[in-house]
Amino acid sequence: MNKFSHNYWMIWVTLFIGLLLQIMPWTSSFYMLKPHWLMLITMYWVLALPHRVGIWTAFLVGIILDLFSGTVLGVHAFIFALIAYLILFRFQLVRNLALWQQSFIIFGLSCCYDLMLFIFEILIYQMITISPLIFLSAFIDAVIWTWLFLLLRQIRRAFAID
Repeated sequence: MNKFSHNYWMIWVTLFIGLLLQIMPWTSSFYMLKPHWLMLITMYWVLALPHRVGIWTAFLVGIILDLFSGTVLGVHAFIFALIAYLILFRFQLVRNLALWQQSFIIFGLSCCYDLMLFIFEILIYQMITISPLIFLSAFIDAVIWTWLFLLLRQIRRAFAID
């Protein structure tokens, strides 16, 4: 059996779709509701295939997001790698939880993502732009996690990605 038959390219296709959804512009009134699509898709693949998608993949995805979003190079890469590490640290525990329980973990990781971006914004740009609505985005991430998890699991099974 050749390597191409494992359909690893489908992981990168889903990550590319997540990148497109992430960089898609939203109006300023709805910007706080914007889910972190690329982070969620990366977290799914790290959780589902920890032997294929790990910290270095998350770091690379973060670098690509930095390039496309115009932020300082390495900010998203560091945060994605940190979140991938946190998932990999206890991936078997998280994987065996029910989806509604995983949503709580996703909420916490999404809050961590937002707070790390806030810290980097303070350190790099010396400006503070935080709102209590920042946690609304984390709540949206937790709500769509179940739907996204089931969709990506269906893709993983349909393409026999192991």
